[in-house]
Amino acid sequence: MNVDKIFSEEQLNQALEANNTLFLLKHSTTCPISQNAFEQYEKFSKEENVPCYYLYVQEARPLSNYVAEQYNVKHESPQVLYFKQGNVEWNTSHFDITYEKLSGYLHE
Repeated sequence: MNVDKIFSEEQLNQALEANNTLFLLKHSTTCPISQNAFEQYEKFSKEENVPCYYLYVQEARPLSNYVAEQYNVKHESPQVLYFKQGNVEWNTSHFDITYEKLSGYLHE
């Protein structure tokens, strides 16, 4: 699958309504750790059959804040959240965002 960029609460809510499960990456365009995480996330999205979305924290700060507040998950960047049936079931951040960890979690 491809990685789709989202900007708004409305887009996130549409994605959650359309998909039973999905991954969301909060990506910082100015952080080298985040760039590596984004590359790992892209690899994961190409090899696994699960919807994957991302947001640029600098461009979508209100959405990033909304996710943290709405789902009671402390904001980090980079950060991956796994949604199942509209709720955050799992999240990880920084150096733990690897293809192996994402794929391993998906196949638990």
